[in-house]
Amino acid sequence: MTSLADFWSWLENLPLAGRIGESWWFPLLESIHVLSATFVLGTLLMVDLRLLGVAARQQAVTRISGELIPWSWGAFAVAVVTGSGMFITRAGTYMENPAFQIKLVLLALAGINMAAFHFGTFHRVAQWDMAATPTVAARFAGAASLLIWAGVMLAGRWVGHLQ
Repeated sequence: MTSLADFWSWLENLPLAGRIGESWWFPLLESIHVLSATFVLGTLLMVDLRLLGVAARQQAVTRISGELIPWSWGAFAVAVVTGSGMFITRAGTYMENPAFQIKLVLLALAGINMAAFHFGTFHRVAQWDMAATPTVAARFAGAASLLIWAGVMLAGRWVGHLQ
């Protein structure tokens, strides 16, 4: 393979890609993808609203995140698997789609925001864990997360409508 275009073409020509694209598997994967992405957004919404000091102000941030983030990761894993299954059916087309490109950039930003929060702000959580209004850094991370993940969802919905 000499280029990414060759790689995308190779993915599209996999027997599995043909099977998914030409059967009821694609709409099934798409449905599961949307449900799992919604679950990711819902669980993160609860954590982010706590970080913003808007909801569950009497609960420790560590308790809420400890209970919900594992569910977020599980749903994210399902979304990655189902999204990958859909992607291989038209990899080249998806990679040229502006909405898909935006979605990928936003997913990378979500990862950066999460890493910055967990390896920075969250290390000092003991100082603000029970505060009704967490630190500015925690609120910023929560707000950024909400905006980025809303963008991921919106861009994902636009993928099928842009060429």
